Amino acid sequence: MSKKKTSFNRSGLALAATLLMALSAPLVQAGPGHDHGDAPAAPSANGPQRLPDGSVFLPKPAQRQLGLRTWMAESSALPRTLELSGTVVMDPNAGGLVQALVAGRIEPGPRGLPQAGQAVRKGEVLAYVRAAGAPIELANQAAQLAELRAARSLADKRLARLRELADTVPRREIEAAESEAASLAERAAAVAGGLSSREALVAPVAGVIASANVVSGQVVDARERVFEIVDPQRLRIEALAYDSALALDVGAAALTVGEQRVPLSFIGAARSLREQALPLSFRAESAALAGLALGQPVRVFVQTRTRITALAVPAAALLKNPANQNILWVKTAPERFEPRVVTVQPLDGVQLAVTSGLQAGERVAVQGATLINQIR
Repeated sequence: MSKKKTSFNRSGLALAATLLMALSAPLVQAGPGHDHGDAPAAPSANGPQRLPDGSVFLPKPAQRQLGLRTWMAESSALPRTLELSGTVVMDPNAGGLVQALVAGRIEPGPRGLPQAGQAVRKGEVLAYVRAAGAPIELANQAAQLAELRAARSLADKRLARLRELADTVPRREIEAAESEAASLAERAAAVAGGLSSREALVAPVAGVIASANVVSGQVVDARERVFEIVDPQRLRIEALAYDSALALDVGAAALTVGEQRVPLSFIGAARSLREQALPLSFRAESAALAGLALGQPVRVFVQTRTRITALAVPAAALLKNPANQNILWVKTAPERFEPRVVTVQPLDGVQLAVTSGLQAGERVAVQGATLINQIR
């Protein structure tokens, strides 16, 4: 009986030792490329991440990689600004139209027919219009030319005989014959010129061809627009205001071409409505206007003389949250950014006026803000 008990105790001890060795042995892991991806990766506590309260944790190395830049908001008295829809139009003192005075066929000028975008000089011949008439009109002019040439031939012969008899013929008869012969010659030349005349289309101003509506051999009517010339650095902007009182409160205006702000000079307002709106005319002179085309729609920011207290921030800082609200990313700590719902008004196209949701002295992300908005 004692032998059986001793054997059982030894077997239990051996099993316990085996289990202890199995538990203390290190876990066996698959080599690189042989795991099945069952174990979830642990999140990095040092990387950019969206926090539960909606703010974003962004370490300094990540800020440098994203090229993040901030802007300190300052409160000031800013003009109340309205955004109007405008259109690029031609400056009548720096552009012009080339139209045909008579109906006819287009012929190339000395340098050929100009194309859109080609620079031209004032007074340069762009093309010719070979006058065309009805067959009956051309026949009548040809008949009239034949009669005039016959009459001129007779007048020349009569003048020659009178000059031979100059000693016996009064001087006034010779002078009358000379005058008649010269008159017939000029009339014949005028009719002949009308049959084979061509009109020269001349550039009224120096500039760039904005539009060319003809090709060689094309038949055009009288008063038809053939070419349009414009100075790309001198344009006018026409904006539509639905509040007529705005015409008396315009302080300054501007538009944006890409990322460049172009100031506008207010010329005046029309005195007749167009589609229930009052046209406002502005003058613009800048090299940046070369990127605009006639008829192109633009946004005009009109600043009034009325002032409001707000904070000016770059327009690139304004973003949208999932609820489609206007937000700014405010730097609340060296590595933390918080979204702020704000109320904004247009200022000049490059900057915005923040009227609520932001305090003076706070730093707003202006460069790389869209990348912050994408962090999850």
